[in-house]
Amino acid sequence: MSDLLATLYPWTKSLHVISVIAWMAGLFYLPRLYVYHTERVGSGNETDRLFQTMEMKLLRVIMNPAMIATWAFGLLLAATPGVVDWGAVWPWTKLAAILAMTWFHMWLASRRKEFAVGANTRNGRTFRLMNEVPTLLMIVIVISVIVRPI
Repeated sequence: MSDLLATLYPWTKSLHVISVIAWMAGLFYLPRLYVYHTERVGSGNETDRLFQTMEMKLLRVIMNPAMIATWAFGLLLAATPGVVDWGAVWPWTKLAAILAMTWFHMWLASRRKEFAVGANTRNGRTFRLMNEVPTLLMIVIVISVIVRPI
């Protein structure tokens, strides 16, 4: 099995990066949609239904599959011999940031459900602040993987 993982390493890594890009695009865009939905759209009208459709499709068609693929290919990479030194600090900081990013994804999904039933209580400022979360986590992940500090 380890020989197969080593042979497929370039493909696994490529598919992991593609999945991460798709997931990150959604993590950047969905909170921005929530800002506009909160600040510019009322509840129960045509525009509200349009925003809800866009938010739902982004989450279910792009973000959820991309997150699942990111995790699947990431776990395959972690299982590939010689890729991860679990005695180092970087894989643990990366893992912590990935878990936080997954939590953020779930937080966004919960907010979508609130919009769907007309129960959003958060303002645009909250969504603007939360829109910075994936950027900060991305910085931690990229530095962890590329720089590999102590």
